[in-house]
Amino acid sequence: MIQELDKLGLSDIKEIYYNLSYDELFEHEKNNQEGYITDNGTFGVDTGIFTGRSPKDKYFVKQDPSQKHIAWGKVNKPIKKETFDKLLAKAKKQLSGKNIYIQDVYCGSSLASRKSVRFVTEVAWQAHFVKNMFIRPSDEELKTFKPDFVVYNACKCVNEDYKADGLNSDVFVLFNIEENISVIGGTWYGGEMKKGIFSMMNYWLPLENKLSMHCSANVGKNGDTALFFGLSGTGKTTLSTDPNRALIGDDEHGWDDEGVFNFEGGCYAKCINLDPKSEPEIYGAIKRNALLENVCCNDCGCVDYSDDSKTENTRVSYPIEHIENHEPSLKAGHPKNIIFLTADAFGILPPVSKLTKEQAMYYFLSGYTAKVAGTERGITEPQATFSACFGEPFMPLHPTVYARLLGEKIDKHGVNVYLVNTGWSGGAYGVGKRMSIKATRACINAILDGSITKCEFENFDKFNLAIPKALDGVETNLLNPINTWTSKDEYISSRDKLAAMFVENFKRYEDVAEGVTFAKAGPNL
Repeated sequence: MIQELDKLGLSDIKEIYYNLSYDELFEHEKNNQEGYITDNGTFGVDTGIFTGRSPKDKYFVKQDPSQKHIAWGKVNKPIKKETFDKLLAKAKKQLSGKNIYIQDVYCGSSLASRKSVRFVTEVAWQAHFVKNMFIRPSDEELKTFKPDFVVYNACKCVNEDYKADGLNSDVFVLFNIEENISVIGGTWYGGEMKKGIFSMMNYWLPLENKLSMHCSANVGKNGDTALFFGLSGTGKTTLSTDPNRALIGDDEHGWDDEGVFNFEGGCYAKCINLDPKSEPEIYGAIKRNALLENVCCNDCGCVDYSDDSKTENTRVSYPIEHIENHEPSLKAGHPKNIIFLTADAFGILPPVSKLTKEQAMYYFLSGYTAKVAGTERGITEPQATFSACFGEPFMPLHPTVYARLLGEKIDKHGVNVYLVNTGWSGGAYGVGKRMSIKATRACINAILDGSITKCEFENFDKFNLAIPKALDGVETNLLNPINTWTSKDEYISSRDKLAAMFVENFKRYEDVAEGVTFAKAGPNL
């Protein structure tokens, strides 16, 4: 029996398909003609006009007590309770009188911190997505499952009155924290469900003095845990996938009194240009029970991973069991090392720097990388990208809340923190060269095996970072980037410009006292 089904507020439900098995979901997807089957048995779907999240359509109900904690602005936008109630009623009407799929799952592998979440949808593949991405309760656990939070995914309905309601478009992704409800309408994209619950974990956990993190994590054979933070293109997934270390998770984690734990029970990997030689683990995970989104394949079901005609954001979700070398418990002890990854396309930052606790909080808040900018006329200047806590779109609280928690945990557990540049050296993109994977791996290995702590360090000017004078596996002249530029004057000028970008970006955190304090650990102009 499904607990608390009467509280869903749906009427005239035909059939309830509750926590179907993978085989049952596959049959429903096939019979409902919701997608296609590839040549190796993986089910594929098209998410329609939305092939990514809709951040401008995400709103929180502005009410007590949650409104006192939320950092309102471009990321966290308010919606009136009356508007939420209207759209919730619209979603419930859409889901009524139909067959519905209910998927009950856990978010968080730590028993002390996990949340029970119920997803309601009329689309079988969306139930499949949820089953892949979250932690699957046992049959025994399902008997007494009571949801802490409910998500109504009414993707087939839109809000025609959005202009009158003062909203961005006819799509809506809404959160009522006090009522523990989220509503999705107008978009079929699976990632809205995943990142919606991540946003809620980023609200709940810090208020319990637990840190929520947008990072990957792995653990060595001696139980040494490592965290990898980094924006897209910095190497977070690649560098945390290590044949000598077990993967805890690739994207979302918490850190409570017991240690580090995965929020999820699966992975959501990009597929564009996926190559079995460079990413064999992900390629091998795409098989029956995985779910492909927006990839292109021919009439025979053969997938062309290089085809971006639908989107560059082609994706696959799969249960973490599809990765052979994973940590079955999805958790491990307190981290020994934290690595911030940046792909600095300006060619300024050193390949590896050791950070103080204060610098760790500063670079965590900065969430920096520099992307190569492309236009129809070719490449222009690299573009600096700053995303608070390496996950700004999903952080409902003021970013300094997460930074303070990070600092406290670094202190308490004696964690080493490093900044690793996987980007350019010897000049900006177009002039310099990208760091070799071999050199980056040497830096990572030195961090993980502890040999970097035995190095002699020198100061990296302007940024005041500690950089090793010599490191096994890395050319010595690479370690201080000023040595790799033809013109030292050009390097100094470019370095000072980047330092100024950091300082300017950080001003947005100085609206609170903690931000002013943290700013002192940044570059010195």
